[in-house]
Amino acid sequence: VLLAAAVCTKAGKAIVSRQFVEMTRTRIEGLLAAFPKLMNTGKQHTFVETESVRYVYQPMEKLYMVLITTKNSNILEDLETLRLFSRVIPEYCRALEENEISEHCFDLIFAFDEIVALGYRENVNLAQIRTFTEMDSHEEKVFRAVRETQEREAKAEMRRKAKELQQARRDAERHGKKAPGFGGFGSSAVSGGTTTAMITETIIETEKPKVAPAPARPSGPSKALKLGAKGKEVDNFVDKLKLEGENIMTSVGKRSAEAAKVLAPPINMESVHMKIEEKISLTCGRDGGLQNMELHGMIMLHISDEKFARIRLHVENEDKRGVQLQTHPNVDKKLFTTESQIGLKNPEKSFPINSDVGVLKWRLQTTEESFIPLTINCWPSESGNSCDVNIEYELQEESLELNDVIITIPLPSGVGAPVIGEIDGEYRHDSRRNLLEWCLPVIDAKNKSGSLEFSIAGQPNDFFPVQVSFISKKNYCNIQVTKVTQVDGNSPVRFSTETTFLVDKYEIL
Repeated sequence: VLLAAAVCTKAGKAIVSRQFVEMTRTRIEGLLAAFPKLMNTGKQHTFVETESVRYVYQPMEKLYMVLITTKNSNILEDLETLRLFSRVIPEYCRALEENEISEHCFDLIFAFDEIVALGYRENVNLAQIRTFTEMDSHEEKVFRAVRETQEREAKAEMRRKAKELQQARRDAERHGKKAPGFGGFGSSAVSGGTTTAMITETIIETEKPKVAPAPARPSGPSKALKLGAKGKEVDNFVDKLKLEGENIMTSVGKRSAEAAKVLAPPINMESVHMKIEEKISLTCGRDGGLQNMELHGMIMLHISDEKFARIRLHVENEDKRGVQLQTHPNVDKKLFTTESQIGLKNPEKSFPINSDVGVLKWRLQTTEESFIPLTINCWPSESGNSCDVNIEYELQEESLELNDVIITIPLPSGVGAPVIGEIDGEYRHDSRRNLLEWCLPVIDAKNKSGSLEFSIAGQPNDFFPVQVSFISKKNYCNIQVTKVTQVDGNSPVRFSTETTFLVDKYEIL
């Protein structure tokens, strides 16, 4: 019988221990403290015995994986069980260190329970353990969603009833009658007063979240512009799902938040502010061919002072790739073609105030490989049962500076964490979604290339499509506003510019 499974330090300190029979804490701590003293150095054994128990162990860097069994237990079965225990630990822990084991202790205990039940080994493999511990149930999700909907409907019905009762009270007061009484609150007179107070409280409490604050400009750091009740209900639902262990996809929101952080608008936004935004959509073959690349750009103009409503923008276009430009229908096309200036067809008219107006947009579509801003070369090669993957990036457009670059590589499911060899930058392993994220804070002319090597069980096709996301404060097509002048007198106007270059889709198939 298997008495306990534990991960301990070389000094015998228990980090995680799971007992499969009734055993006191002092007993298990005593057994593990005695374990290092019993080992004979220099001998190639993987077990050691005392008068009462047998320790079957395997060293893991600075730690030991130890099984404590009875002396009449089958040693061959115990060794097989020990191997499975040792394979489970890297599945949940990135590094075999004490703090990492402590952080994932409950995950490990749940996995240990799947391997052994009441002291006897279950017939399971690593993939089955992963499936059992996730406990993902579509029926449960549906049931919870239905229950949330029913609760929301009940609350809405309660609010409607409360409004009806309040209206009845008002009508009674208007006609000089006594407010209608309600059963269960004693006498009619007491009932009227009590119920009135209760209804009023209910309506005030219920209606509060529904009132969305007016979108006034915040003066200083305040918590204005909060979401209404609907948003709160959605947030509560999401929070509950998270508490129940559901992995809620928030990548889009996260990227937007990161984009806002990196590309925050200038603090001193001038009365004339321009937002130059480009989005790229790119699909490459894994052998290097560019299947399609499409880039869309736009200049948005925002004027906050009427004095500067009649202006002209001087555009500098240094693009040599054949970008197709298109001006707004109200913009003087001839003026833009001859003098590269953006102004209204009727010079007497003004640009709209306090609203974003798109004045110029451009588009580039190509299959020319030399136009790819960042090339990704993913090279998986099979070696026995595993696959060695080499992936490298190279910045072709050296004038760009890419921030928060994340290269996402899919991984096969149920085979554990990848073994990282060499890496430039950092990595994150998302075991729930089976993804490896290679994170690089900046890629520019000084850091134009880098590589990552890792190995994991799988086939070459398992590591595609590779996806890339980044943010840049420099645009790809070199189109900028260099000067802003007034229509009358050509006097220069102070202006501010905000440039962003984002990824819509960037895939290597």
